[in-house]
Parts: sequence; C-alpha cells; structure tokens
Amino acid sequence: MRQTHPHGANAREDHDIKQVQAVLMDIYHRMYATFGDRRWWPAETAEEVVIDAILVQSVAWSNVVKAIDCLRQRGLLSLEALHAAPLEVVAECVVPTRYYRAKAQKLKAFAAHVHERHDGSLERMFEQDTETLREELLSVYGIGPETADDILLYAAGKPSFVIDAYTKRIFSRLGLIDERIGYEPLRAWFMRHLPADVALYNNYHALIDAIGHHFCSVRRPACTSCPLRAVCRHASSQAAEAQPAG
Repeated sequence: MRQTHPHGANAREDHDIKQVQAVLMDIYHRMYATFGDRRWWPAETAEEVVIDAILVQSVAWSNVVKAIDCLRQRGLLSLEALHAAPLEVVAECVVPTRYYRAKAQKLKAFAAHVHERHDGSLERMFEQDTETLREELLSVYGIGPETADDILLYAAGKPSFVIDAYTKRIFSRLGLIDERIGYEPLRAWFMRHLPADVALYNNYHALIDAIGHHFCSVRRPACTSCPLRAVCRHASSQAAEAQPAG
C-alpha cells in the first residue's frame, strides 16, 4: 500500500490558503483603487472609538455623529464621565442613535466595567492578548461579536477582523462564501487567509463598508459600476440576464 508523505496534506493546505489569500488581496486592491485609505475609525481617542462602536449598532453613522457631538458638549466623551453621569443624562444625548435608553445602559455598563475591573484605565484593559481581551469584551453587557471586534481592531489596535452585514452580502455575491455562514466561522475564515496585520484589517473592513454603501445594496446593487464587477459571480449573472436573447 502506498503511504502518503506526512507533510503532503500540510503542503496542500498551505497551497489552498495562499490561493484564497491571493483572491482576497486582489479584491482588496480593487477596492483600494477606488476608495484608497479610508482612515477609519474617525475618532480622536480610543475611548471615543469604544463609545462610537456601541452607539453605531443598528444605526447610520450620521446619527452617531449627532450623539457624539452632544456627549462632547456635555463633557461626557470619556468612560469616567459616563460612569459618573446619571443614566437619563446619557440617554438624552444618544437619542439620535435609536434604542437610546438601551444604548445609554450599554455605555454605562462598559464604563462601570472598566472602572471596577481596570481602575478606569482603558489602556490597562488593552494590555491583554487579543483572545483574552475579546473574551472579556464579550462578557460585558451589550457587547456582541461585531462591537467587540470593532473595539479590538480600532481602539485597541489588535488584529481582529470585523464582520458585518455588508461583509456577508458582498462575499456571498462574489461567490466565496455561503450567505448563511455565521459570524464566528466567517471571522475565522478571513483571519485564516489574511496576514494578521492591523492596518490591513482596518482598511479592509472600511473598504467593504464603502462597497456596501455605494454599490452593493440589498435590492438594487449597482453591479455595472462596482469596482468588483470583474470578479463577482452575482455581477456576471446580472450581466448575462441583461443580454438580449438570440
């Protein structure tokens, strides 16, 4: 019986990873050619990124900006200030972000966690390794996987790929994933096939959101003008359907 070389499977696996990485980087460069460096996250401090990440859940960024302006005017744009402020005062500022009372509670819960667990120091909290910090973030009231990864990547500067609705929509239309894939498997897929580079993860996610916002809408995607049209299965099928019969 012929025996397989013990390293054969690993070699094939490495080859497959490199192939997918090449595809993902080609997609990245196509998006970059249109949008460039998105310079995301647009915040002045790590604490502001955390606050933004909690407020942006299920709402447009323009609404977050309104809430942040109000928090800044009230002197509440820090975790210690949020911890000390009455819930109703915080809620008044974040009204534009929908579910404002729940979001005010989430902000207060996060601020209380950092105050009690890390003596109010976000920097001390962020000294932990990526997976330990992610586990802790997910234990805080109101922090789900996407918000945790936003905080890890954009506030803590840790290599953690962020997944959102745009990511699933775009990459399923590209033909690279099943649209029913869960958050954690998709995050693991990206992190397996891309180098663990904070700057790359940062701009990659920002570029995905730019494509989703400007081109890849739910009902009427602008396939003909999308930078990814040449490598997109959905765009190809739309083009084929538009061809005249005969």
